[in-house]
Amino acid sequence: MPSYTYVDQPARIIPAIETPDSIGVDTEFMREKTFYAELCLLQVSAGDDIFCVDPLGGHDMAAFWQSLSARTWVVHSARQDIEVIYQTAGTMPQQLFDTQIAAALLGYQPQLGYAALVEDLFDVSLPKAHTRANWAKRPIPDKFLDYAAEDVEYLLPAQQLLAERLAEKGRYDWALADSALMLDPALHTNDPATAVLRVKAAKNFRGARRRVAARLAAWRETAAMQRNLPRQWIIRDNVLADIAYRMPASSGALAEIDGLPPKTARLIAADILKEIELGQTAQSAEEDPAAGCTSVPDEQQKSVLQRMQKLVAECAGDLGLAAETIASRKELAAVVVDGRRESRVFSGWRQELVGEQLAALL
Repeated sequence: MPSYTYVDQPARIIPAIETPDSIGVDTEFMREKTFYAELCLLQVSAGDDIFCVDPLGGHDMAAFWQSLSARTWVVHSARQDIEVIYQTAGTMPQQLFDTQIAAALLGYQPQLGYAALVEDLFDVSLPKAHTRANWAKRPIPDKFLDYAAEDVEYLLPAQQLLAERLAEKGRYDWALADSALMLDPALHTNDPATAVLRVKAAKNFRGARRRVAARLAAWRETAAMQRNLPRQWIIRDNVLADIAYRMPASSGALAEIDGLPPKTARLIAADILKEIELGQTAQSAEEDPAAGCTSVPDEQQKSVLQRMQKLVAECAGDLGLAAETIASRKELAAVVVDGRRESRVFSGWRQELVGEQLAALL
């Protein structure tokens, strides 16, 4: 069990976190009853010190956030941690080293968990007893803090080992470049226009049904953000998809949708029927930005996609990497079908390795 300090006045530890160039960072948050995650605890490792910082103590944290953002953060699977801090404090680190990304570039499985990485690197098994803890509860139980501190105990040693191995292979800059992609504010900003991509049941909808699903998803996203409630509390995915499929034309028809409580149907009927009408009358996805549709590839596109996947797989095999570390099928499909040329396969180290060959196939 690591030694750590519980901190309810964050400004007091600014001198400690300003000394090292890199600090380990992890978060604990709650979002079961809200749209936006509530940051409940911030764990920071700086040199030999570990701090469990309480952001709910009511103290001014502006100076703390400013100091923290000036450092390089070492985080494992950083996206959610960056998102909750960005949405809470509007800040991001000066530089990021994501140990999950770094491990993938050494041949580990792309979605390797922190505990698995620690066990492999240090032969230490971390407990998983409090992954479902109520982190908003005060005072925080000591057993929760013990668990939280362990989540940053090995981040800096892991960075050192991974960085050394990456440097030996000439891939250290790759890790920094891929980690930096996590610092794009667009990744951590909810866009109602693309909310339909979260509705798996609407994945294969086309035409009017797709446009209606997109408008309903955009409406739900906006309502959830405004009320700070989970999307599913506004309307469940399967119900949203069923409405888009059946496209009821009246309040009575809407009330017949399975899984839609009568009270909810009455409250949202006008909004739902309006979105259905607008989705039906739009002539194309171009007229309705909310449609956010990834098209189905035709036979020629399927052939190109298969050749691109083969090329990526061969390149990955030569490097000892998983193919999705270079480019996933979803990324390649977006390039082939939707013409998304801003893909990461056409920039940085991927462009040098395989990007030009992939572009030639297009």
